[in-house]
Amino acid sequence: MFAVKERIARAIDTLKEQIINVAEAIYDHPEPGNQEYFAVDLLTGILAERGFKITRPLCQLPTAFRADLDGGPGPRVALLAEYDALPGLGHACGHNLIAAASLGAALALATVIKELRGTVVVLGTPAEETRGAKVVLVRQGVLDDLDAAMMFHPGDTNAAEVNSLALEALEFVFEGRAAHAASSPEEGINALEAVIQLFNHINSLRPYLKDGASIQGIITEGGTSPNIIPERAVARFYVRARTRGALNKVVERVENCAAAAALATGTRYWYHNYEPSYEPMLTNRALAAAWRDNLKKLGVMDSGSPSYSRGSLDMGNVSRVVPAIHPYLSLNAGKLVPHSYQFARAVRGEAGRRVVILAATALAWTAADVMLDRELLQRIKEEFAGNIHTRHPDA
Repeated sequence: MFAVKERIARAIDTLKEQIINVAEAIYDHPEPGNQEYFAVDLLTGILAERGFKITRPLCQLPTAFRADLDGGPGPRVALLAEYDALPGLGHACGHNLIAAASLGAALALATVIKELRGTVVVLGTPAEETRGAKVVLVRQGVLDDLDAAMMFHPGDTNAAEVNSLALEALEFVFEGRAAHAASSPEEGINALEAVIQLFNHINSLRPYLKDGASIQGIITEGGTSPNIIPERAVARFYVRARTRGALNKVVERVENCAAAAALATGTRYWYHNYEPSYEPMLTNRALAAAWRDNLKKLGVMDSGSPSYSRGSLDMGNVSRVVPAIHPYLSLNAGKLVPHSYQFARAVRGEAGRRVVILAATALAWTAADVMLDRELLQRIKEEFAGNIHTRHPDA
């Protein structure tokens, strides 16, 4: 194992410039979810040159892909790549580093593939910030043949074990009746007023939310002119909680708020999920322990205590069908707020260059552990099976 990891480390050192160039090229060409054609062309082109078999598009998603390098019978380990940018902010969540790190790890593993006895898989997963392609890939069975899945995320702290919130993305549409707002307002039914009432009702819920639950919303349609009573108004919400059961209870209360708003204003309404539902992240601790041990060997002694994120990840859906980790690595650039210009600047600078190489090495070493250490793989599988079979249905 030591000799293999030494060879992987030397490969990463040789690939260092290419890994950084890929990270910065994707950063300099920010693309929103499901439009990441530059990033996918770049990643798949490099992987194909190194002998990976490319499947693209994947599950009717034009910017999703799977790249396989078969080293013979053995474990199948996936390195997940994200590469979508935030509208108006670019790579203010560091997905360019995620893609480059998984690519670098895969290329390094390719140099020792004959000794690994298994298959290295790179999964390109678009639109994490919006449509959550991992949810689609899970539903269509793309991950069913995998033994482990992993990725890293940049942040302002190190955390080997991460827990995220379940999420429902709900869109509420209210319909009323248009009328002249000044001369005959009594003839109208104001759909915007219903949306305002919905927000007021939801605000009244906030003091009573528990279990990490939260609700965030925006108005996406609110009328066309101040002189016309709005006949249509639309609001979108992210509703989150620590468990699926807790989330279902909050969603029910939000639905009641919408019904009350419609009743009070005389409007009609309906709602639907405008993005896929995200499940809470179920970190595989045995796999996380291997990641933590590798970080120590790379000089990172503090891999953090378990982190309870207030956000949501489509990696949570992955973790329900295959043992998975989603660790964070600190950019060591002070306190950083994701989805901010400050975070984007750190990602593009020296901090980003340092962490992407660290992540690529740690990912490659952890994947090698899974493929070569049969006892570790058994512990990973036993823990996963136990969690899936004993988990409360509302968890």
